[in-house]
Amino acid sequence: MAQYITHVTLVVKDYDEAIKFYTEKLDFELVEDTILSEAKRWVLISPRGRGGCCLLLAKAAGGEQVKCIGNQTGGRVFLFLHTDDFWHDYFVMKDKGVKFAREPVEETYGTVAVFEDLYGNLWDLIQTKK
Repeated sequence: MAQYITHVTLVVKDYDEAIKFYTEKLDFELVEDTILSEAKRWVLISPRGRGGCCLLLAKAAGGEQVKCIGNQTGGRVFLFLHTDDFWHDYFVMKDKGVKFAREPVEETYGTVAVFEDLYGNLWDLIQTKK
C-alpha cells in the first residue's frame, strides 16, 4: 500500500491576492481554481518542477481561522521550499520583494534562508548538500 500527502491547507485572507503572491513572487503554478460557492473556491498552487504536494489556499471563514492567517505554526517555520539553485532563487525572490526574516547561512546539511509569505508565515528556502 502506498500513501502520500497531496495537499496542505494554507489559510489566506483573500484568494486572488494569495494567488498573485505565489504565482508572481515565488513563480508557483496555479494548478486549479474552481468556484465551489459564492464564498468558497478550490485553489491549488504548486512550485514548478517535480510535482508532488500542492498548497490548498483556503479563505478564512470566521474569527478563529482569521486569527491563524500568517501564524499557522505558532511562529515556527511552516513550509520548506527545496531548490537545486539556491542563489539564483534567493536573488530572484529578493528582486521581487520577498522579505527574508533570516539571511542565508551555510549549514552542515546545505544552504538555507527563511522568508515570509505575504501573510508572515515562515518558510525555509533550502538547497541540501548532495
